[in-house]
Amino acid sequence: MADSELEFFESLPRTRGAASALLRDDGGRVLVVKPTYRPGWGLPGGVIEMGESPLAACRRECVEELGFVPVLEHLVCVDWLPPTVSPDRRPATIFVFSGKLEPGDFDRVRLPPEELADARMATAEDLGALLPANQARRIRACLRGEAVHYLEHGFAAAWTS
Repeated sequence: MADSELEFFESLPRTRGAASALLRDDGGRVLVVKPTYRPGWGLPGGVIEMGESPLAACRRECVEELGFVPVLEHLVCVDWLPPTVSPDRRPATIFVFSGKLEPGDFDRVRLPPEELADARMATAEDLGALLPANQARRIRACLRGEAVHYLEHGFAAAWTS
């Protein structure tokens, strides 16, 4: 690659990517985890590392946070977060993969104490009290159906201007 081409690519905007797992049991409850590094609860998942696909990141994060790779079935949401909500003022793209917890999977959860303080199964009604508003909106959108949802900060995108 020529220096000028490299300079061009280095000048492009940066965005973060993250991937999370929306894991449900047979009763429709959602697995949520409580991080040690910020208030509230969230889905298992985290930042996509350089050269890693969103699905690979989701699987890796599940191993790191839960101690196993759950059954992941499909992508249910892509949510763009504006730079105004991030401490580093960079936008982020969140990929949410739907999966299912087999009977006994919750008992297999092994939380890393330096990263996660707790895990629980939450009903859709519990989400508003446990999660930040944009995450609760994101998960509720994912629970509404099997189509992939494109969101912006947890809200449905405006398809017309």
